[in-house]
Amino acid sequence: MSGTMKQWRLEQPGRQHLRLADVAIPKPGAGEVLVRVSAVSLNYREKLLLDGGGYAGMTEPLVPTSDMAGQVVATGAGARRFQEGARVIANFQTDWVDGPPPRQMRSLGASAPGVLAEYVAMPEGWLVASPTTVDDAQASTLPCAGLTAWTALTGSGAPLPGQTVVTQGTGGVSLFAVQLASAMGAKVIVLSGDEGKLVRAKALGAAHGLHRRHTPDWDAAVLELTGGQGADHILELVGGDNLGRSAKALAPGGRISLIGVFEGFDVRFPTVPLMQRHGIIQGIFVGHRRGLEDLVRAVDALALKPVIDTVYPLAEFPKALEHLDRGPFGKLVVRVR
Repeated sequence: MSGTMKQWRLEQPGRQHLRLADVAIPKPGAGEVLVRVSAVSLNYREKLLLDGGGYAGMTEPLVPTSDMAGQVVATGAGARRFQEGARVIANFQTDWVDGPPPRQMRSLGASAPGVLAEYVAMPEGWLVASPTTVDDAQASTLPCAGLTAWTALTGSGAPLPGQTVVTQGTGGVSLFAVQLASAMGAKVIVLSGDEGKLVRAKALGAAHGLHRRHTPDWDAAVLELTGGQGADHILELVGGDNLGRSAKALAPGGRISLIGVFEGFDVRFPTVPLMQRHGIIQGIFVGHRRGLEDLVRAVDALALKPVIDTVYPLAEFPKALEHLDRGPFGKLVVRVR
C-alpha cells in the first residue's frame, strides 16, 4: 500500500507542539503487519508524558498514545499470527508476553512508537485479536485501562463472591474494576468527588458510592460498610497520602494494588495498620499479552461494554486532551477511521 496518511506527532516536548502531519503510509517489514487504525483511546499517561516532561530527551518527532484498535490490511514476510482483515488491538507493553515482567520493558507511545495515525506497522507479536462482541472504539479501551484493572483483580487471585473491592475515581481503570469485580460476585465500593458519577457507577454494578469530600475519612466508612472487616482488595489510583487511608481500610490478609499517581509518585503512610492486617501492597504496571488475551475472552463471555465518555474525530485530539484534564467518566476515544 502506498500513499500518505494523517499522523499526530510531537515536534518537541509539550502538547502545544503537537502537529497533525501528512506522512507516508509505512510498509510492514519481516514479521510485521500493517494495521488500518480505527480508534485510539486516551490514558492519564498522556498528560504525564506531554505535560510532565516524560518525552524530554527522546528523539523527536514522536507519535503519542498507546491504545489502538484496527484491522490488519497487509502482512510482511513471515508474519503468521493474523490474516488480512483480522481485527486487532495493540498490547501496551510490547515485549511482555507472560510471567513476571522483564527488567527492561518498552511501551507504545514512549520507548516504542505511538499509534495516533491512520496506519501503523508493528511486529505481529505486539497485537492480539479484538473481542467479537464490541466495536473498535470500545475495543481500543482494553489495552491499558482494561488490562490494568484485570491484572490488579486477577493477577494474584481474583476476588471471591461476597468479598469487598474498593476502587477510586470514575476513570477507565476504575469503571473496568466495577464491571469486572461485580461480575466476579464481589461487592464494589467506589470513591468519587462527584455525586452524579457515583450514581452512574452504581448503575454499572457498584454496591456503594462514597463522596470523597463529604466523607474525607472514607477508610472509616469502608469499615462501617463491611461490618468492621474492611476491604479485601483496594485499587489505589490516587497515591500520595491516600495510600495511608487505603492501608487503614484493608481487611486482614487484604491486598492493595498500587496503580495511580494522581497525587504524585511519592507515598508516605503509617505502616502499623498494614503490618497488623498482614496486608500486601502490589505494584501494577498494566500487564502482559496473555493477560490481555484473557481479558478479551472475559469481555466476550460477560458481554461487557466498556464505558466511553466521548468520541472525538482525529483532528480534535487537542480537545480530547482538554477533556482529559477535566476528568471523564470512563474513557475518551479518538476515532481515526
